Amino acid sequence: MSGASLQSVADVFAAAGVARYVSEWTTIDQARVNRFADATGDHQWIHLDEARARDESPYGGTIAHGFFTLSLVPMWLAQCVPLDARMSVNYGLNRVRFMSPVRVGTRLRASFEIEKAVEVETGGVQVTWLVTIAGEGVDKPACIAEFITRHVF
Repeated sequence: MSGASLQSVADVFAAAGVARYVSEWTTIDQARVNRFADATGDHQWIHLDEARARDESPYGGTIAHGFFTLSLVPMWLAQCVPLDARMSVNYGLNRVRFMSPVRVGTRLRASFEIEKAVEVETGGVQVTWLVTIAGEGVDKPACIAEFITRHVF
């Protein structure tokens, strides 16, 4: 983490365009990919069949679902952004792009920058985060997105 603690709406505004937060590494293992497939009903072989994915896919092995990768964003945000809000909710996503496949076994982490902050009627703040999910040793990001959250302090 290299950003300041966010304890108020004013802190969020002060960090916009300045602070950058970086999560810890998370290893994407086959068991987690399998559980995500079961939870979502997406049982495509490129995610689950290790032998077939190794032999027939262009990836050389199984890959994580793009939406699985994206689903880790709230975990990473909570892990690396020192946010002292009474309540926080996910509000939405914009401009989600899956830029490169995530091979099972890859270590991922996310970085967050505040692109925009707007006060909302609840006395809180709506934050648009630029999120970049990167694989260790991989040149191209796995995913980039705008993640929108709301926080009440």
